[in-house]
Amino acid sequence: MVLQGSHCLGGGLEGGKGEPFTAFDPISGQALPPTYHDADAGQVDRAGELAAAAAAAFAATAPSQRAALLRIIAEGLEALGDELNRRITQETALPAARATAERGRTMLQLRQFADLIEDGSWVDARIDRGDPQRTPLPRPDLRRMLVPLGPVAVFGASNFPLAYSVAGGDTASALAAGCPVVVKAHPAHPGTSELVGRVVATAVQRLGLPAGTFAMLHGRGNAVGERLVAHPGIAAVGFTGSHNGGRALFDLAARRPSPIPVFAEMGSTNPVLVLPRALAARAASIAAKVAESSLLAAGQFCTSPGLLLCIDGPGADLLRQELAARLTAACAAPTVHGSIRAGFERALAEVATLPVTAASAAAGTSTAATAVCPTLLQTAARSLLLHPRLRTEIYGPAVMLVVCRDAAELLQVASVLPGNLTATVHGDGDDFVLHPAVLDALRRCCGRLIANGVPTGVEVTPAMVHGGPYPASTDARFSAVGTTSIQRWARPACWQDWPAELLPVELRDDNPRRLRRLVDGRPE
Repeated sequence: MVLQGSHCLGGGLEGGKGEPFTAFDPISGQALPPTYHDADAGQVDRAGELAAAAAAAFAATAPSQRAALLRIIAEGLEALGDELNRRITQETALPAARATAERGRTMLQLRQFADLIEDGSWVDARIDRGDPQRTPLPRPDLRRMLVPLGPVAVFGASNFPLAYSVAGGDTASALAAGCPVVVKAHPAHPGTSELVGRVVATAVQRLGLPAGTFAMLHGRGNAVGERLVAHPGIAAVGFTGSHNGGRALFDLAARRPSPIPVFAEMGSTNPVLVLPRALAARAASIAAKVAESSLLAAGQFCTSPGLLLCIDGPGADLLRQELAARLTAACAAPTVHGSIRAGFERALAEVATLPVTAASAAAGTSTAATAVCPTLLQTAARSLLLHPRLRTEIYGPAVMLVVCRDAAELLQVASVLPGNLTATVHGDGDDFVLHPAVLDALRRCCGRLIANGVPTGVEVTPAMVHGGPYPASTDARFSAVGTTSIQRWARPACWQDWPAELLPVELRDDNPRRLRRLVDGRPE
């Protein structure tokens, strides 16, 4: 497939009309053809208008038709094969094995949502039959289920060019719910985005779905995304990225005449806590696990561990020494684009003004244009309590070690942590029993609580929670990963005393789809 520098719009491909830009090889720093152009205001508006015009028709499609769409997209990604992997590695410096794994995960997500909507029970149908004989007033017939919100603006992520981008989890779940999608492609990997976008657009066209079912727009700066979120045809937003980016979109959506939800996943420090018995028994192995986890993909996972906590005592010095040895001996590694390196260095400069010591890997171990050096930071608990900046994310391969004086100080630290995607606890013997208040503090500040492991590795399953209290995400009630993520793009609707023949099939008495439903308060 020859890249053309195209947007996907109105069922076809279009060249851009705005400012030109290219992708860059993170290793060499050289520009990668072709040239892309920002979508102009007219293209953004047309994408929003077409999506709004398609919303009712797409919402009315049979689940089997939407499932077919998702499976055809998965087949198209598979058919791209090495061509897609080559472009990913060129644009992001991610290894070929990672590209292959991420493509497999993306296809898995698409097929999982296809299976989910064919089963249909995700709509959470509930029926409370009427009782005209009830006194003193008759009871109405009430029937409720989830219905699509409408067109969703999806923002591609920099660190996951497939699984969180054009055909990633946000797009797959929104299409499954019956919502048209307009993707704002990430400028770090526009070629990858074009390859995938053309697969999705072809699948939409092949099934004869409305032209506004899917669009993909390029844009290097903020203007395209801001105009898209402000468009009255957009009903919800999906975002994975920085706190500043997610919060800006959240605020913009709230200022609209009719505010819309923004489901933003914005990263976290993912604290790892080592309790005393585990610290004494296996400090070195825990330090090795944390270091390995923090170095994966140069720390560019939203679940990379960035904060390590323990109580001073047997094993604390060994934990510190092993972590320092692992991080400072590691090679510098490229980030997926230059702005991540700039952000990492800016964050290190910010904490350097605070009571923090730092030890970094040798600066000359990589010649990549976007390389960052793994760094161990250390501070006292009282400093972390005093300076909020020390409790927030440094995106990249850095770990902050905090050795608390005692259990009371550890509880103080755990109690002031902001919202996180994950929190991990290492404990042996009666560690967990002896520290219930600390564990409760961690549970309240995270979406996923892990025992004796590492936070990296997000299984794509129905039970997964990838989200957490603010600022990890803008709405802790939902997950960005797993089949429950479809709930972000739906709202409850109720039919009261509605003619039976006009009810949605999911709410009819004969239950033609054989869904799992709640009828008169009991599972059917």
